[in-house]
Amino acid sequence: MLGGFLAQLLNGVQYGLLLFLISSGLTLVFGVMGVINLAHGSLFMLGAYLAFAVTGAALPLWLALPLAVAGGAVLGGVLERTLFRRFRTREHLDQVLLTFALILLFEEARAALFGNDFHGVPVPAALDFSVPVFGGFAYSAYRVAVLLGCLGVAALLFWGIERTKLGSAVRAAAEKPEMLQLLGLDAQRLHTLVFAAGTALAMLAGALAAPLYSVFPGMGDGFLIISFVVVVVGGVGSIAGAFWAAMLIGLVDTLGKAYLPGVAGLAVYALMAGVLLWRPAGLFGRA
Repeated sequence: MLGGFLAQLLNGVQYGLLLFLISSGLTLVFGVMGVINLAHGSLFMLGAYLAFAVTGAALPLWLALPLAVAGGAVLGGVLERTLFRRFRTREHLDQVLLTFALILLFEEARAALFGNDFHGVPVPAALDFSVPVFGGFAYSAYRVAVLLGCLGVAALLFWGIERTKLGSAVRAAAEKPEMLQLLGLDAQRLHTLVFAAGTALAMLAGALAAPLYSVFPGMGDGFLIISFVVVVVGGVGSIAGAFWAAMLIGLVDTLGKAYLPGVAGLAVYALMAGVLLWRPAGLFGRA
């Protein structure tokens, strides 16, 4: 009984950290650029399929992680410069239509390259064992590695946002976008960097999640919806808000599915509704 609860608790933390990687990029892009990117879930899917392609070529999964970060940064930079820059000042409906078109393009490219079957990505052999945690309870070594890796990325992201001049510019852009011009900062370059970072984080999350979930068409849709809930609960533009909201929702969703399967989905959205009634701008959002 205790072992099962510990397993679900660790699963909730690990799931929450994956949600943080996805939602941190989503909240920064929306907070800094004011762009609603519905294609963010498709970027997560691309990272998972990249991991499938790498392991399918008999290469180690670890190679997919830097490829996901580098490829995501390049793809994000290209998308921002060629498409999103032109739509940044447009109405949100135009942005939604643009990102919906991108979803269709990514799905067609995925179907052409990999087909429509479900695929599995094997856990790396070096981590294909269980780690003793408490008493007779043991936990998957790969899940532990994902948990620690996500924590490391989160710590690096917090340091970059809170302790560097570039992070100060990102925070200023998220809270008062008009301050960029007053401070003499290059807003266009900052937008490209933020979008590239958000894309890289989403694809990294997909590559890490590939051995934990089946790789299949549209797998990013569910993660996109729950990531929007994280952004709303945490507060748009807040990295700290995204982290704590992701942890809270990850635990509520995982424990709910394990112990209250009939109302697990309802619990997440009830939590969001409660937070919005209490703090309409989110837990860490500015009024």
